[in-house]
Amino acid sequence: QVQLVEYGGGLVQPGGSLRLSCSASGFTYSYYAIGWFRQAPGQGREGVLCFSNVREDTYFTEAVKERFAISRDGAKNTWYLQMNNLKPEDAGVYYCAADPGLTVETMCTLNGVNRRHCGKGTLVTVSS
Repeated sequence: QVQLVEYGGGLVQPGGSLRLSCSASGFTYSYYAIGWFRQAPGQGREGVLCFSNVREDTYFTEAVKERFAISRDGAKNTWYLQMNNLKPEDAGVYYCAADPGLTVETMCTLNGVNRRHCGKGTLVTVSS
């Protein structure tokens, strides 16, 4: 059974850091595009940062440039989102996803199409 589970959400003060984890089971993401998405209350889901394990390139939304980074641990079949200098506008439910058929940019930006595998999300709150 394919499953993605996110960990690491919580409450953090502005300027603080969090690291989210996405644990994958039932498949190996070696040839997938993987990524992180977020959804703020009342807003649509947006791609935050995506990585292609095929081309090893990265796409990120401009709002997280130089603050967020993605990393992977193949041995644990897990990838991470390191978030630094968090801002209140970064708050929302964060989802990880994987898809074997998308480029890194379409993985993050394609609307109206579900990604092949997606977790249920973890809540990030940024508040003092």
